[in-house]
Formats: sequence, structure tokens, C-alpha cells
Amino acid sequence: MKKLSLLFVIALIASNHTYAQLSWKKVKSAATSVATAAAPLSEGDIAKGLKEALTVGSKNAASQLNKQDGFLLNPKVRIPFPEDAQRVATKLRQMGFGKKVDQFELTLNRAAEDAAKEAAPIFVNAITSMTITDAKNILTGSDNAATTYLQGKTSDPLAQAFSPHIQKALDATAATRLWGELTTLYNRLPLVQKVETDLTRYTTTKALKGMFTVVADEELKIRKDPAARVTDLLKRVFGSNAS
Repeated sequence: MKKLSLLFVIALIASNHTYAQLSWKKVKSAATSVATAAAPLSEGDIAKGLKEALTVGSKNAASQLNKQDGFLLNPKVRIPFPEDAQRVATKLRQMGFGKKVDQFELTLNRAAEDAAKEAAPIFVNAITSMTITDAKNILTGSDNAATTYLQGKTSDPLAQAFSPHIQKALDATAATRLWGELTTLYNRLPLVQKVETDLTRYTTTKALKGMFTVVADEELKIRKDPAARVTDLLKRVFGSNAS
């Protein structure tokens, strides 16, 4: 009986010692985390964090849109029949050509979805050139400050990259031919104002607008939703700004 009691005491002491070690490790780990979080952010940290945020957001946006129905089934970015030619769509639907109009709109969105893959490397190139001043202004700016920065830096190169790609996609999906058919049908009607919309430019403009709309959504997630801050640095940079 004494032997069993002695073994129990030894086991209890060993258990308490192990628990104490584990508890100290937890306390030490927590203290380290708090100290790290409390450490002031350097300008370099802020710039690096903003670059991470822009990279994550822009790549997510490009990935979302560069897949089937990325544009077509997203009501915020879906490319409609050209606004300056809406009268064409209305008139053609009235004449029983609604299916052809729908098919045409589908081809516009498919072209934009295909071209979206061109965006990521252009975004990354703009992000790497960000200065510390840019980063500080973005961090303390409006909820779409990062998107506005990207828009200013990448709109022209994106348009140059998208345009030939969209032209090729429109030709491959017969959109150009369909547009010619639709406008020819419409322009033959008596007393109508002739339509000569530049289809490639229209689709490129709409595709870029949709791209930046999704980039802005991604930026807002990172600013407002802690779960969207997928790296420790993003948590520190945006967490400190929120506080």
C-alpha cells in the first residue's frame, strides 16, 4: 500500500511539473506575440504590408474574373449591350432577334473573362514600384485608396494589354461578326440613327471597370475583415490602423 502511495505522489509531482512547463511555454508564447504586436510599425513594415495587400487583392480579382462566368454571372461587372446602342438591342428584341442579342452579350463577357489573365503581372509590376509615401497615404486613405492607386498606375498598360487580347477573343467567339450582323439589321431600318460602336474599345473599357470593381471589393475585405488578412504582416498593418 505504501509503495502504491509513493508511486502516486511521484506521478502527481511529475504531472504538475509537466503542466507547469507547458503553462510557462504558453505564457511565454503569448507574451512574445503581444510584444510583437505592440512593437511600432516601421515605414518599411507599412510599405511591405500594403504591397502584400495589393498583391493579394489584385491576384484574387484577376483569378475571380479569369474563369467562365466570372463577368457574366456577376451583376456588378457583367458587360451589357453597348449603352450608346441600347436602342439597337431594344429594337432587335421587338423584331424577334432577342436570342441573337443574348448570344452577343455572352461573347462580350467571355472575351473579358479570357483577357482578365493579363492583369496580374501588370498589377504586380505597379505594386513593386510603390514608394513609402504611397503606402502611408494608402493606409490612412479611404477604403478604396489602394484601388485608386492601382487604377492610376495600371489603367493605360492594362488597356494596351487587354485590347488586342479582347479583339482576338471577340473574333474567335464570332462577336465581331455578330455585331456586324446586328448593326446591319438595325441600320437598314428606315429613319434610324446609324450605329458605329467600336466594339473592342467598348469591351476593353468595361472589362477594366469590372476588374477595378472587384479589386476594390478585395481591398475592402482586407481593411474590414480580419479573416481576409492572410499574413501576419497584414494583420499587424491593418490591425494597427483599425485601432
